[in-house]
Order: sequence, then structure tokens, then C-alpha cells
Amino acid sequence: MSVFQWSRAVNKSASSKSSELGDLEESAYRGAREIRPYIKTGILAACLSAAVLFTWLSTGGSGLDAIAGPLCPQVSPLYPHAQRELWEDLSRTFASAAFLDKIVHLLSGAVQIPTEVYDEMGPIGEDTRWEVFSDLHDYLREAFPRVHASLELTKVNTYGLVYVWKGSDDSLKPLLLTVHQDVVPVNAETYDQWVYPPFSGFYDGGCRTYVWGRGSLDSKSGLIGILTSIELMLESGFKPRREVTLAFGFDEEAGGKNGAHEIEAYLLATYGENAFAMLVDEGGVIEEAYGRAFALPGIAEKGYLNVRVDVAAPGGHSSVPPAHTTIGMLAQLLVQYENHPPEVRLSRASPMYQHAQCLAVHAPGLSSTLREVIKRSVTSDKALALAEKQLFQDPVFKALVSTTQAVDIIGGGVKSNALPENAMAIINHRIATDSSVAAVQEHSSKILKPLAAAFNLSFTAFGSNITSDAPASGSLTLSDAWDSALEPAPITPTGEDSVPFQLLSGSIKATYESHRPLSSSKDGIAVIPSLVSGNTDTRSYWKLTPYIFRYTHYRESPMSLPAHTINEGCEVENLVEMVRFFSTLILNADETAL
Repeated sequence: MSVFQWSRAVNKSASSKSSELGDLEESAYRGAREIRPYIKTGILAACLSAAVLFTWLSTGGSGLDAIAGPLCPQVSPLYPHAQRELWEDLSRTFASAAFLDKIVHLLSGAVQIPTEVYDEMGPIGEDTRWEVFSDLHDYLREAFPRVHASLELTKVNTYGLVYVWKGSDDSLKPLLLTVHQDVVPVNAETYDQWVYPPFSGFYDGGCRTYVWGRGSLDSKSGLIGILTSIELMLESGFKPRREVTLAFGFDEEAGGKNGAHEIEAYLLATYGENAFAMLVDEGGVIEEAYGRAFALPGIAEKGYLNVRVDVAAPGGHSSVPPAHTTIGMLAQLLVQYENHPPEVRLSRASPMYQHAQCLAVHAPGLSSTLREVIKRSVTSDKALALAEKQLFQDPVFKALVSTTQAVDIIGGGVKSNALPENAMAIINHRIATDSSVAAVQEHSSKILKPLAAAFNLSFTAFGSNITSDAPASGSLTLSDAWDSALEPAPITPTGEDSVPFQLLSGSIKATYESHRPLSSSKDGIAVIPSLVSGNTDTRSYWKLTPYIFRYTHYRESPMSLPAHTINEGCEVENLVEMVRFFSTLILNADETAL
């Protein structure tokens, strides 16, 4: 889901409110007609020079003291200094037709290996569907000979890949780059809907310049991009001061329990907690809105919980039914659930609040009135309430800020003339960054308790007995389906002390602007923190570093092809830019005190 998708619809719902609102609120409603940003995931950057000082909204800041300086300062493009000659040589390579052909061939070959993973797969060593990853590993070994000759490779849980590019200075914390090898399965019934076969890796050079196929975008482009950048640097003779560690999971699309989870355990045992300078995984991309390009690194992820609702009662013949069957009771419970979602407020600590602030500063096409409301909300609770009221008119923005709930699965009954003894439903929750699993569980129990009493059901919620032991007509049980509980991710620091964020921002800008003729800084890209709506393998890596960034250097456009559905494809120009970005990031990290 794109952050900037909450942009242009608010204006349609902003009607005449002037009579009930003050002048400021009236202006905001008028201005919000243009605010539906394209949210993908928020901003902050600072100069790496010690001479440049600024104050930014701390991730923990709130209230009237939340900010004491300019909003969303931006760093200048950060080009490698010590390795400037190497970086320029690499830039010339990236511009060559030979490199284009090479990178296309590399991605195409990886896409042709169908590393599909499913939610229900047997243990490694028993379920033969895992074995396709051996084919991918053989391919990578052949495609990147210098990487495999120079880097230390450890296989974790058979198919997880951890590469270590040793640095000359052991005192420097390593840079950790992660991506996943697996892809979402292709529904066999959709094969005939693909323009090119889903595992063909077809390149339509000269037509639309895409590499087509499942995984070409998510996420083998990142896999090939990282390895290609290192292969090229090895070819040039570069030897890093700072260690670079690569961690490639193999079941991200199924939760990461076999891949990233096991890799984390290995890295913790090998390096210890907080041992890495920063981590970059897949995530927010580059999008254009309000007349400017924005890079959207995700600095947080929402939590997750699947609540299972089970209703049980005696069965019997349906010719003599009770007032409410288990299915009928379940239906009313679900209506109660949907009618009472968790309360949502726009917090100054929310990544999406930071995102809105940054748009107010750096989006030239944003309405001046709405811009003013957002800026004033930093120190004015009244303005914050007004901003919340307006921004929440858009369901996408509100969903990204709030704890959401969706009834996704329901079941019960086996025959039309038999009363169902059991009925169940699964309610999926994406937990707000300022909430918790416990808060969702407490809310679920609270809103269903009155109906449990009305139906005379004993009530157990998440292992706790909510009602008395008095005789009951049936039971209501809430539980965590499939042990799904995941707390919201810690919010990555983006303040003045967050050199890793400054490094990332400067590297993004250097990559983006290095080969574009820009007339002024306003023509360049703004890097703004944002929120990833789904979960990545970083859910397993919180203990490794507080500086986790979810970012894919990929510029989306109206012509971009989708992921996770038919006709997935990667634009070759973007693939080249990924390699440029990883090269720039590695070289900059090598000469920056992190």
C-alpha cells in the first residue's frame, strides 16, 4: 500500500464547514481538498558535517516541547570522498550498454528459478518444495564468482544465506543488508493471464524494458542488486574498512520463521545484540507527488494479531432450534466487534505525523492552508486536532495510523438440518505503532463481554477466564490464531543524533541526483520517513540494531508493474539504480563514523 495513496480524495469530502469551524479550520478544510498524499511508508536528514547543527522532532517527542527547530531538514547529496574515483568508475559502468545486458541476464536467470513458499509447508528435509532454493544457490554461485571467492558464506537452517565481507577495521560495526530469496506462489489458474510466463524472466528490451516474472520486483531485484554491487567492487579491487554483512532469508512471504528468525539467532550468537551500525531491507520506494519526488524509507512497522473467535453450544436437530445457534451468536459478536473498533488518535510520535509534517515543508504543490495547519500542530493541540479531523477523512491515512481489524475467515455447521455445535471466525489486526498486542486483546475482551453474558456463554479470552464458573449454555473463546502475535516495531531514530539516517538520506540523494541535470535543490528528491503497512523480515531483526530502514530504491510511475499478482515486472532502469544505490551506500558507510 502506498503512503501517497491517501492524497487526493480528502478534497472531495471537504465541504463547506466554515460555519461550524473557525477561520483556521475553514482554511484547512479548503486546503485539504488537495492533500491525499501517496503514502508508502516518512523524513529527516542532516548534514554529516559537525559544523551543521539542527534540531528535529525526536521519535519520542510529544506535546508543546516536541520540536525546537526547523521541520524536516534535508541533507545534501553524500558522495564518497575517499573512494570518489571508484564511485565515478562504477557510475560509468552503470551507464554502459554492456552492464545493462549483464544485469538483465542476472535478474532473468534468478526469476527462472521458482522459489515459491506457501503458508503451510512441512519441515526442511521432509517437504521437497524447499529444495528449489538449492538451485538458486547454485545459480548465485555461478553468477557471482568473486562474491563467493572473497566473502565468507554461512548457510543457516539449510537455505538461509549469510555472507560476510570482512573489513580491515574490527572496531567498526558492520553494515547489514537484507532481502529475501522466496517469492509469492503463482496461482496456476492465472498462468494464461500473464503477458509472459511467470517464471520466464522474459526481457522485452526496446519495448517496455521490463524483466517479467514472479519475484522480478519482490524481491529478487534487491537480491541481484546487492550481489552485483559487491561483485563490481571486488572486481575493482576495493577492500572495505567496515564489514558488510548480507542476510538473505527464504520464507519472508510466509512469516520468516524458518529463514529470518533463524538467521537472527545465528547473528545474535555470532555478534551479540546491537552489534550492527544499521540495517537496510526492502520497503518504501520513490514516488512523485505535489510536484516533487519523495523517497520513503519505512522507520516502523505495525504489529499483528489474528484473533480467533470460537462459539460452542449443544447441537441437535434443527427442527427444534434455540433462539440463537452458534452461528447466529457468532454473527452478532462479529457485528459488535466491527461496530466498536479501537479508538484512534493522531499522535505526534507517529511516523505518519512526521510524514505529514515533511510534506508540509517539502511538497510545493500542497495547499498553503493545510500546510499551515500541519506546521502549527507541532505546538498547538487545537491545530493537531484539526489536522487529525481532516486527515482521518481519508480511510487509507486513518488505517495507517490506527489499529485496524478485518473479519477475514468464518466457518461453522456441517449440515442444513443439524444445529452447529461450533462456529468460528478469524479477525486480522494490524496494530498501531503506539499500541500493543495486550491492548488489542483487552479491547477484544471488553467489547464482547456483554454479549457473552447476554447469551449465557462462559467466556475465556487469551487463556484468562473472564466470567464466573456458573452454569452456562455454551462457551465463547478468544485466542491467538496460529501464534501470530507481533508487537509493533520500535520506531527507528531519525533525530539529529541519527547519523545512520543521515547517511541513508545522503546516499539516496546522491544516487538519485548524480546523473540528473537539476536546476535547483527543489528539483531534487526529498527523503521523508514513513510507515510500512505490511511486515518484512526486519520483524526478526530488532535486537541487531536500533537503526532499521525499510527502503527499496525503486522509482514508481504510472507504468510500473505490480508485485504479488499477475504480470509482475521490474523496470530495468530501476534495477540499474538499485545497484548504484547499494554501491553508494556501501562506500559512504565505509568512510562515515556510525
